[in-house]
Amino acid sequence: MSTDQLYAAPRQHLDQFTFDEQVAAVFPDMIQRSVPGYTAILHMLRLITTTYAQPHSQLYDLGCSLGAASLAMAQGLTQPGCRIIAVDNAAAMLARAKSALATQSVPMEFIHADVQTQPVHNASLVVLNFTLQFIPIAARTEVLRKIRQGLRPGGVLVLSEKIAGPDTAQDTELQRLHHAYKRANAYSELEISQKRTALEKVLLPETQATHVQRLQAAGFRQITQWYQQCNFVSWIAHIC
Repeated sequence: MSTDQLYAAPRQHLDQFTFDEQVAAVFPDMIQRSVPGYTAILHMLRLITTTYAQPHSQLYDLGCSLGAASLAMAQGLTQPGCRIIAVDNAAAMLARAKSALATQSVPMEFIHADVQTQPVHNASLVVLNFTLQFIPIAARTEVLRKIRQGLRPGGVLVLSEKIAGPDTAQDTELQRLHHAYKRANAYSELEISQKRTALEKVLLPETQATHVQRLQAAGFRQITQWYQQCNFVSWIAHIC
Protein backbone atom coordinates (compact mmCIF):
# COMPACT_ATOMS: atom_id res chain seq x y z
CA MET A 1 0.00 0.00 0.00
CA SER A 2 1.48 3.34 -1.09
CA THR A 3 1.79 6.07 1.51
CA ASP A 4 -0.22 9.26 1.01
CA GLN A 5 2.22 12.15 0.60
CA LEU A 6 0.20 14.17 -1.91
CA TYR A 7 0.15 17.30 0.24
CA ALA A 8 3.46 16.83 2.05
CA ALA A 9 5.33 19.51 0.08
CA PRO A 10 4.24 23.17 -0.06
CA ARG A 11 2.24 24.12 -3.14
CA GLN A 12 1.98 27.62 -4.54
CA HIS A 13 -1.32 26.75 -6.20
CA LEU A 14 -3.77 24.20 -4.83
CA ASP A 15 -6.15 22.69 -7.36
CA GLN A 16 -9.48 21.37 -6.20
CA PHE A 17 -9.32 17.81 -4.91
CA THR A 18 -10.14 15.23 -7.56
CA PHE A 19 -10.13 11.43 -7.62
CA ASP A 20 -7.41 11.13 -10.25
CA GLU A 21 -4.69 8.52 -10.72
CA GLN A 22 -2.48 10.10 -8.04
CA VAL A 23 -5.26 9.85 -5.45
CA ALA A 24 -6.23 6.35 -6.58
CA ALA A 25 -2.66 5.14 -6.03
CA VAL A 26 -2.64 6.18 -2.35
CA PHE A 27 -6.34 6.07 -1.51
CA PRO A 28 -6.30 3.06 0.86
CA ASP A 29 -3.67 4.76 3.02
CA MET A 30 -5.37 8.15 2.72
CA ILE A 31 -8.78 7.00 3.86
CA GLN A 32 -7.47 4.85 6.72
CA ARG A 33 -5.47 7.78 8.08
CA SER A 34 -8.18 10.39 7.43
CA VAL A 35 -11.54 8.81 8.27
CA PRO A 36 -12.02 7.65 11.88
CA GLY A 37 -13.80 4.33 12.04
CA TYR A 38 -13.66 3.54 8.33
CA THR A 39 -12.72 -0.09 8.98
CA ALA A 40 -15.52 -0.43 11.55
CA ILE A 41 -18.06 0.84 9.03
CA LEU A 42 -16.92 -1.72 6.45
CA HIS A 43 -17.10 -4.53 9.01
CA MET A 44 -20.66 -3.55 9.90
CA LEU A 45 -21.56 -3.29 6.23
CA ARG A 46 -20.81 -7.00 5.88
CA LEU A 47 -23.29 -7.71 8.68
CA ILE A 48 -25.87 -5.32 7.20
CA THR A 49 -25.56 -7.19 3.89
CA THR A 50 -26.10 -10.53 5.61
CA THR A 51 -29.15 -9.10 7.39
CA TYR A 52 -30.88 -7.18 4.59
CA ALA A 53 -29.83 -8.55 1.19
CA GLN A 54 -32.74 -10.31 -0.49
CA PRO A 55 -32.62 -13.22 -2.95
CA HIS A 56 -32.41 -12.31 -6.64
CA SER A 57 -31.89 -8.61 -5.95
CA GLN A 58 -29.26 -6.01 -6.80
CA LEU A 59 -26.88 -4.35 -4.35
CA TYR A 60 -25.48 -0.95 -5.30
CA ASP A 61 -22.24 0.70 -4.24
CA LEU A 62 -22.74 4.25 -5.49
CA GLY A 63 -19.47 6.15 -5.55
CA CYS A 64 -17.54 2.93 -5.06
CA SER A 65 -14.00 4.41 -5.22
CA LEU A 66 -11.65 1.39 -4.94
CA GLY A 67 -14.49 -0.99 -4.10
CA ALA A 68 -14.06 -1.45 -0.35
CA ALA A 69 -17.81 -1.33 0.29
CA SER A 70 -18.44 -3.66 -2.67
CA LEU A 71 -15.99 -6.14 -1.17
CA ALA A 72 -17.68 -5.89 2.22
CA MET A 73 -21.04 -6.61 0.61
CA ALA A 74 -19.61 -9.56 -1.31
CA GLN A 75 -18.17 -10.98 1.91
CA GLY A 76 -21.49 -10.62 3.73
CA LEU A 77 -23.76 -11.88 0.96
CA THR A 78 -25.51 -15.18 1.67
CA GLN A 79 -28.57 -14.91 -0.58
CA PRO A 80 -28.72 -16.51 -4.06
CA GLY A 81 -29.08 -14.74 -7.38
CA CYS A 82 -27.69 -11.36 -6.30
CA ARG A 83 -25.52 -8.93 -8.23
CA ILE A 84 -23.37 -6.10 -6.88
CA ILE A 85 -23.29 -2.98 -9.04
CA ALA A 86 -20.36 -0.64 -8.36
CA VAL A 87 -20.60 2.86 -9.82
CA ASP A 88 -18.06 5.67 -9.92
CA ASN A 89 -17.40 8.67 -12.16
CA ALA A 90 -13.61 8.53 -11.60
CA ALA A 91 -12.11 6.21 -14.20
CA ALA A 92 -8.86 5.76 -12.26
CA MET A 93 -10.70 4.62 -9.14
CA LEU A 94 -13.10 2.34 -10.99
CA ALA A 95 -10.33 0.60 -12.95
CA ARG A 96 -8.49 -0.25 -9.73
CA ALA A 97 -11.71 -1.45 -8.08
CA LYS A 98 -12.47 -3.74 -11.01
CA SER A 99 -8.95 -5.19 -10.90
CA ALA A 100 -8.96 -5.67 -7.12
CA LEU A 101 -12.33 -7.45 -7.08
CA ALA A 102 -11.84 -9.56 -10.21
CA THR A 103 -11.52 -12.80 -8.24
CA GLN A 104 -14.73 -12.43 -6.24
CA SER A 105 -17.25 -15.19 -6.87
CA VAL A 106 -20.25 -12.87 -6.45
CA PRO A 107 -21.43 -11.43 -9.80
CA MET A 108 -20.27 -7.81 -10.04
CA GLU A 109 -20.78 -5.06 -12.57
CA PHE A 110 -18.59 -1.96 -12.71
CA ILE A 111 -20.13 1.13 -14.27
CA HIS A 112 -18.30 4.33 -15.15
CA ALA A 113 -21.08 6.86 -14.55
CA ASP A 114 -22.23 9.76 -12.42
CA VAL A 115 -24.22 8.67 -9.39
CA GLN A 116 -26.74 11.41 -10.22
CA THR A 117 -27.68 9.68 -13.48
CA GLN A 118 -27.28 6.02 -12.50
CA PRO A 119 -30.61 4.12 -12.45
CA VAL A 120 -31.41 1.98 -9.41
CA HIS A 121 -33.65 -1.06 -9.91
CA ASN A 122 -34.67 -4.12 -7.89
CA ALA A 123 -32.36 -3.14 -5.05
CA SER A 124 -32.39 -4.63 -1.56
CA LEU A 125 -29.31 -2.66 -0.41
CA VAL A 126 -27.83 0.62 -1.61
CA VAL A 127 -24.66 2.08 -0.13
CA LEU A 128 -23.57 5.71 -0.32
CA ASN A 129 -20.32 5.51 1.63
CA PHE A 130 -19.00 9.09 1.84
CA THR A 131 -20.39 9.86 -1.61
CA LEU A 132 -23.32 12.24 -1.15
CA GLN A 133 -20.98 14.88 0.33
CA PHE A 134 -19.35 15.28 -3.11
CA ILE A 135 -22.66 15.78 -4.94
CA PRO A 136 -23.99 19.35 -5.34
CA ILE A 137 -26.35 20.10 -2.46
CA ALA A 138 -29.23 21.00 -4.78
CA ALA A 139 -29.07 17.53 -6.38
CA ARG A 140 -28.90 15.44 -3.21
CA THR A 141 -32.62 15.01 -2.54
CA GLU A 142 -33.24 13.76 -6.06
CA VAL A 143 -30.42 11.21 -5.73
CA LEU A 144 -31.99 9.87 -2.54
CA ARG A 145 -35.47 9.88 -4.05
CA LYS A 146 -34.25 7.84 -7.01
CA ILE A 147 -32.66 5.33 -4.64
CA ARG A 148 -35.84 5.09 -2.59
CA GLN A 149 -37.88 4.40 -5.73
CA GLY A 150 -35.45 1.68 -6.79
CA LEU A 151 -35.51 -0.21 -3.48
CA ARG A 152 -37.63 -3.30 -3.03
CA PRO A 153 -39.97 -3.53 -0.02
CA GLY A 154 -37.74 -4.24 2.95
CA GLY A 155 -34.73 -2.74 1.22
CA VAL A 156 -32.37 -0.34 2.97
CA LEU A 157 -29.97 2.50 2.25
CA VAL A 158 -26.70 2.88 4.16
CA LEU A 159 -25.60 6.51 4.10
CA SER A 160 -22.20 7.48 5.55
CA GLU A 161 -21.13 11.12 5.60
CA LYS A 162 -18.73 13.62 7.04
CA ILE A 163 -20.99 16.04 8.89
CA ALA A 164 -20.94 19.63 10.07
CA GLY A 165 -21.70 20.40 13.70
CA PRO A 166 -25.11 21.91 14.55
CA ASP A 167 -23.52 25.16 15.68
CA THR A 168 -20.14 26.88 15.43
CA ALA A 169 -18.82 25.65 18.76
CA GLN A 170 -19.69 22.00 18.13
CA ASP A 171 -18.45 22.15 14.54
CA THR A 172 -15.13 23.56 15.76
CA GLU A 173 -14.84 20.79 18.34
CA LEU A 174 -15.53 18.06 15.79
CA GLN A 175 -12.95 19.51 13.42
CA ARG A 176 -10.41 19.79 16.24
CA LEU A 177 -10.84 16.11 17.07
CA HIS A 178 -10.65 15.12 13.40
CA HIS A 179 -7.39 17.02 12.97
CA ALA A 180 -6.03 15.36 16.12
CA TYR A 181 -6.85 12.00 14.53
CA LYS A 182 -4.91 12.98 11.41
CA ARG A 183 -1.92 14.14 13.44
CA ALA A 184 -1.94 10.83 15.32
CA ASN A 185 -1.73 9.14 11.92
CA ALA A 186 1.41 11.11 10.98
CA TYR A 187 -0.11 13.86 8.85
CA SER A 188 1.71 17.18 9.26
CA GLU A 189 0.06 20.55 9.82
CA LEU A 190 0.97 21.44 6.23
CA GLU A 191 -0.72 18.31 4.86
CA ILE A 192 -3.85 18.90 6.93
CA SER A 193 -4.06 22.54 5.87
CA GLN A 194 -3.40 22.00 2.16
CA LYS A 195 -5.83 19.10 1.85
CA ARG A 196 -8.52 21.08 3.69
CA THR A 197 -8.07 23.92 1.18
CA ALA A 198 -8.22 21.51 -1.78
CA LEU A 199 -11.44 19.96 -0.45
CA GLU A 200 -13.31 23.03 0.77
CA LYS A 201 -15.26 23.64 -2.46
CA VAL A 202 -15.61 19.95 -3.34
CA LEU A 203 -16.66 18.22 -0.12
CA LEU A 204 -19.67 20.06 1.31
CA PRO A 205 -20.68 18.66 4.73
CA GLU A 206 -24.09 19.24 6.31
CA THR A 207 -25.56 18.72 9.77
CA GLN A 208 -27.08 15.48 10.99
CA ALA A 209 -30.50 17.15 11.14
CA THR A 210 -30.24 18.22 7.50
CA HIS A 211 -29.40 14.69 6.40
CA VAL A 212 -32.30 13.17 8.33
CA GLN A 213 -34.75 15.75 6.99
CA ARG A 214 -33.58 15.10 3.44
CA LEU A 215 -33.96 11.34 3.85
CA GLN A 216 -37.50 11.88 5.11
CA ALA A 217 -38.27 14.20 2.20
CA ALA A 218 -37.02 11.51 -0.21
CA GLY A 219 -39.48 8.99 1.23
CA PHE A 220 -37.50 7.08 3.83
CA ARG A 221 -39.53 6.33 6.95
CA GLN A 222 -37.25 4.72 9.53
CA ILE A 223 -33.85 6.38 9.81
CA THR A 224 -31.40 5.09 12.40
CA GLN A 225 -28.00 6.56 13.12
CA TRP A 226 -25.94 3.52 14.01
CA TYR A 227 -22.44 5.01 14.01
CA GLN A 228 -20.49 8.17 14.79
CA GLN A 229 -16.84 8.90 15.42
CA CYS A 230 -15.79 12.55 15.41
CA ASN A 231 -17.55 14.14 12.45
CA PHE A 232 -18.14 10.90 10.54
CA VAL A 233 -21.63 9.41 10.78
CA SER A 234 -23.53 6.51 9.25
CA TRP A 235 -27.28 5.90 9.05
CA ILE A 236 -29.41 2.98 7.90
CA ALA A 237 -32.67 4.10 6.28
CA HIS A 238 -35.75 1.96 5.56
CA ILE A 239 -38.53 2.72 3.11
CA CYS A 240 -41.28 1.25 5.31
